[in-house]
Amino acid sequence: MKNTSRTSSITRRTLLKASAALAAFPAPLIAQTKPFAGITLHGASFQHRFFTLLQKYIPEFEESSGMKVDLQLSAFPVYNQQANLELSSGGSAYDFVNVTFILAARWVAAGLLTDLDEFTSDPNLTPAEWNPKDFVDGAQVPYRDAKGATYGYSWEGGAMLMGLSRMDLMEKKGLKIPKTFAELQQVCAEINGTDGVAGITSFQLHHWNLPPYIQGFGGNIFRKPPGDIMPTLNTPETIQGIEFYANLLKSAPRGVLTYTEDQARQSLLTGRANIFIHSSSWVTPILLSEESKVKDTSRVVRSPAGPVHDYPASNSQGLGIPKNAKNKKAAWEFIKWALSPDISMRLVKEHGHSSVCRRSIITSEAYRKLNTVNGQDLGAMYLEVLELPAKGENYMAYRTVKEFPIVGDVLNKAFEQVATGQLPAKDAMNAAQDQAIAALRRAGTQL
Repeated sequence: MKNTSRTSSITRRTLLKASAALAAFPAPLIAQTKPFAGITLHGASFQHRFFTLLQKYIPEFEESSGMKVDLQLSAFPVYNQQANLELSSGGSAYDFVNVTFILAARWVAAGLLTDLDEFTSDPNLTPAEWNPKDFVDGAQVPYRDAKGATYGYSWEGGAMLMGLSRMDLMEKKGLKIPKTFAELQQVCAEINGTDGVAGITSFQLHHWNLPPYIQGFGGNIFRKPPGDIMPTLNTPETIQGIEFYANLLKSAPRGVLTYTEDQARQSLLTGRANIFIHSSSWVTPILLSEESKVKDTSRVVRSPAGPVHDYPASNSQGLGIPKNAKNKKAAWEFIKWALSPDISMRLVKEHGHSSVCRRSIITSEAYRKLNTVNGQDLGAMYLEVLELPAKGENYMAYRTVKEFPIVGDVLNKAFEQVATGQLPAKDAMNAAQDQAIAALRRAGTQL
């Protein structure tokens, strides 16, 4: 009887506590604590260190939300092809996707993505501290339509900088860090062959490396993108940029035209090449990576300016929600979490991942402390270049119009003909202009 009485007492206390809890947290609120519990989110992107790191934290998101995350990562060209087909055909296989920089304008213009302003403008869906305006404006430009609506938030920024691995050799020759195209040409030529070091290194994605030289001389890929996408591959300014870059690569290692990005990076890190101009995440390892054999003789600076323009390339990658996604609000919860200030800062502090796109993180004391090496504030240079396209003319607009992949391929092949001496630049680019126009018309573009 005694035990029965105690059991009854505990049961009554338990019931009283439960009743009190229910009074404090009404049933509907309890149901809302994990409103998307049980959902499996399907997302896709190309393989990138950001997602490799993010996967370490995803179990935390799953535990707090009650959702499961099925994140599929593929090689860059494979992902782009699959995602483009899925979105273009109106599929609903993905709840969130990477909005690839070079495809962003095409997907936005075709209405394949969800307007994320409907989430950020609702305080019930997005708390004020998430602050969408915290994302660097230059990195957000590719993910807006003509009216300013937002279809993606950037998780990765790429800002073109110049790495120099053998300042010791340059100082012996009395050479200073080049700030202009002419000085760059001189430094590369004078260092090339000294102590077995090549003057410059690069890699095979010419339509990324080449346009800053074309624009530096006053040319462009299109006449006035995004509104006027007539190719301008054979203007005198464009041809001048082609010739300059081809001459520059005469100071590069043999086989540079087929170099991968990693081969170029290794040639810089081992001091076999003196200069590499590429996105900061590929250049700054000469100062930050344990692999670097040239930390003591390296510098990272702004890339040289042309005689007409100073247009270092920049890009970003974004996360978005397909228009036909089945679980849009749940997908927004994931994006909101993945790009939150907290996760962004943890990626910086715990993994040294510096290419985040939140201004508050890049300008934080913790970020500066981690990214200031030998007195060089790498974060300040990264932020400066990343912001440039949002100031004045958006000179990176050529790269986010939907016609760029077609014209970029033509540009790549034409440059190889010039760099290998198969054709003079003028002949190669006249032919490239005709080929680009024909290819665009075959694709249905009205010129």
